[in-house]
Amino acid sequence: MKYLFFLAVALGIFPGTFIKVTAQTSINLESVAGKHISKTSLHFIEGIEITPEKISDNLSANNVNANNEVENTMVPLADDIASDHNIEQCSATQFKYATMMNREVETLTDTALYNFIDEWWAIRYRYGGTDKYGIDCSAFAGKVLESVYGISLPRTAAEQYKLSERISKNNLVEGDLVFFNTRGGISHEGVYLGNNYFVHSSVNGGVTISSLTDNYYSRTFISGGRICK
Repeated sequence: MKYLFFLAVALGIFPGTFIKVTAQTSINLESVAGKHISKTSLHFIEGIEITPEKISDNLSANNVNANNEVENTMVPLADDIASDHNIEQCSATQFKYATMMNREVETLTDTALYNFIDEWWAIRYRYGGTDKYGIDCSAFAGKVLESVYGISLPRTAAEQYKLSERISKNNLVEGDLVFFNTRGGISHEGVYLGNNYFVHSSVNGGVTISSLTDNYYSRTFISGGRICK
């Protein structure tokens, strides 16, 4: 009879008993969520118990605040930390050209290349020119490859084209040459930067960056050229 009585209490046969057991369960579970969790089993009625090991294990991965509320602890991933660190190390010049070419700043790793471009930016175009008083496209391409990559090139675009290995538009990489037929034959060139962008000395804008997807350059593009570095 003793066991039948407790079973009846657990099932809520006697009025008010089920509410009492439920309330007691809630109170004890709240105490489990506190900072000091007892490893002792919680006894509600004879033969029925709850062991809080699993609850304790789950809470150990979180913080419990002063109001006994569980707070998630967000741990930054190593890749995220490394990425933030790389961005912090980037220069204003890298940010400037990354924005211009719609690229992630940490992908502009060749700082010598972009510092050189920045030094020559907007220098006017002058046919036959080779200095900062004015420079043409082949002289500028030659200066980029010599200053950044240590490669000496012939003076004219046609000679540079003959010396280089043909590269399709889809296989271009940073530092490759790009050649155009703007007024017959190999008449213009630039240095590829990535994401379809290239730097060159333009007749209208001087040293600038343009895109191979622009209608004019898409229409006049001949080929890429790669010089063994």
